[in-house]
Amino acid sequence: MWPSPVTLNGQHAVLEMLRTDHARDLAEAVADGDLHTLWYTTVPAPQQVSEEIERRLGLMAAGSMLPFAVLDPGGRAVGMTTYMNIDAEAHRVEIGSTWYRKAVQRTPLNTECKLMLLTHAFEVLDCIAVEFRTHEMNLQSRRAIERLGAKLDGVLRNHMVLANGTLRDTAVYSVIAGEWPAVKANLAFRLGRASC
Repeated sequence: MWPSPVTLNGQHAVLEMLRTDHARDLAEAVADGDLHTLWYTTVPAPQQVSEEIERRLGLMAAGSMLPFAVLDPGGRAVGMTTYMNIDAEAHRVEIGSTWYRKAVQRTPLNTECKLMLLTHAFEVLDCIAVEFRTHEMNLQSRRAIERLGAKLDGVLRNHMVLANGTLRDTAVYSVIAGEWPAVKANLAFRLGRASC
């Protein structure tokens, strides 16, 4: 299996493989800010968290996703993230299906999670590129991706149909291997300033 299951440890967060026993914390986390009510995201409702965990674990078994629970320093699950759309032959992954409880958004936790995932992707998995995708109208997510140093590759128009029946235009960003040293330096700098 590529990539193999792994736990990534940081000062502000731990990324561990998603398990069914994370469901209680994650149901509480998704209720913080009613994240599931944002029409342009696909965050599960609190009562759907267990089903979403099972879906992600099924994709992991099929080799197309490596799902993580995002833990705060106290060990409480405060969100989810994944390596997804895995292309083992080309050594490409997407970091996506990410959400965090409102209380930890725009804190060092997100920056550190992205730094850990990107470091693992480029320095352990030897990826040639890492993608990020989001709804074109999800400006908060787009700004966060851009702050990482990812570049806009383009917009896939009418890319998918959302649960509410609307069509999603998907903004596709990436970091390529040659850009990684500068992106890493930027993330480390931002994390150091945020941690002060």
